Amino acid sequence: MIELPLFPLNTVLFPGMPLNLHIFEERYKRMVNACLETRKPFGVVLIKKGGEALGPLADPHRTGTTARILRVERLADERMNILTVGEERFTIVSLGEHPDNYLVGDVEFLPSQDDDVTALAPATDALRPWVRAYINILTRAHVIQADMSHLPVEPLELAYLAAYLLQTDPHDKQTLLETDTAFDLVDETLKLYKKEVVLLKSLVKAPKAKEGPEGRLN
Repeated sequence: MIELPLFPLNTVLFPGMPLNLHIFEERYKRMVNACLETRKPFGVVLIKKGGEALGPLADPHRTGTTARILRVERLADERMNILTVGEERFTIVSLGEHPDNYLVGDVEFLPSQDDDVTALAPATDALRPWVRAYINILTRAHVIQADMSHLPVEPLELAYLAAYLLQTDPHDKQTLLETDTAFDLVDETLKLYKKEVVLLKSLVKAPKAKEGPEGRLN
């Protein structure tokens, strides 16, 4: 168990995925600077109740992901733009407040969601075309720009990327983050993609996906 500074946000961070943050509150300036000095991560946790900024500390969900700071852009008034990447999932055992007025938690790291890759292959193969279709629709709608030719081969990496790309309620993503195994993660992600692709197609009237290995959605 370790003590970890916590950043409650209205977003869910997944291992291996990027997160850009603009740091402007005094408490989080101090938190980020402390992490930079010690070269330690902070924890990103989804807000259950409360607000992100300029108010009382929010009540977070108990499962989150550590964020490693990769790049810092210093701005006026000691504000910062930072680029982080998700590393390890954790669960909060107890919550406290740092003297600098940000949350800290005694946390335990969760086991990796790695499963037998061979056993995961059918579920991963089922998810991949839905991710391609989803990216294609969002690209046509000018919501995102993504290269579909370089989707991860490794099942867990694909599942985390798929979860990251979803334009859905953060609480749906929180459910994905809390899954115990890679199979459950892929399976639950696939269920969300099937709903979201159908919804997006009806909203943007995207052309029907072509039949074939990359376009067959069943």
